[in-house]
Amino acid sequence: MERALKLLLTPTVVHLPTHGHREKWISGLGGFLGIALTVALSRSLLGDHVAVQVVASMGASAVLLYAVPHSAFSSPWAVLGGHCVSALVGVIVARLVPDPLLATALAVGLAITAQYYLRCIHPPGGATAFFAVMGGPAVRALGLGYVLFPVMLNALIILSVAVVFNRLLRARQDAHVRELESHLQVPEKCFIRHSDLVYALSEIESYIDVGEDDLMHIYKLAIQHAFPSTAVQH
Repeated sequence: MERALKLLLTPTVVHLPTHGHREKWISGLGGFLGIALTVALSRSLLGDHVAVQVVASMGASAVLLYAVPHSAFSSPWAVLGGHCVSALVGVIVARLVPDPLLATALAVGLAITAQYYLRCIHPPGGATAFFAVMGGPAVRALGLGYVLFPVMLNALIILSVAVVFNRLLRARQDAHVRELESHLQVPEKCFIRHSDLVYALSEIESYIDVGEDDLMHIYKLAIQHAFPSTAVQH
């Protein structure tokens, strides 16, 4: 019993990144603005009941877009493609499979597979596929229109707000990262080429939430920490 409680209470990630108060409030403000616009538009065109269901998955997208904007899951194609392909899969499965429970499971599973092949993995897309099947008569009545509106339109809204918001309020953060990278000089004998990292990623038969550029940046920072004399001092 004691061992079971210890496992339950032990965090799965022990060392989480520490962000300042400014970064935390910026993320929260961005989520508020993005969801506020999405809900307002959905309510005006679909009504309260349907809007609540179709916007639910956008709430999960907001967490990714504003809290971890540099994640591979937060890229524009991941957000837009992930939601749209999941919606399309959900609508098709709902039409072909009469059993709602089986249809829901198939929709989510096939949506994941489709996201893999299209390289647009976005976890909230699972909820989009789910609601295409279990959203009730109002959602089913939308048919393929569910893909274009509200899903695609809502994804475009929350994505557009995120792009503008993050560029305006996180510009200083991005500029600081670029400045560090420009001052970093790594000895060639210690440097792993970009093509080597791409090959290494291709050999791992699992999805890793890190882009090639992010991986290169992590490697450069590690080299800088290991060999501080290689960085230009100011």
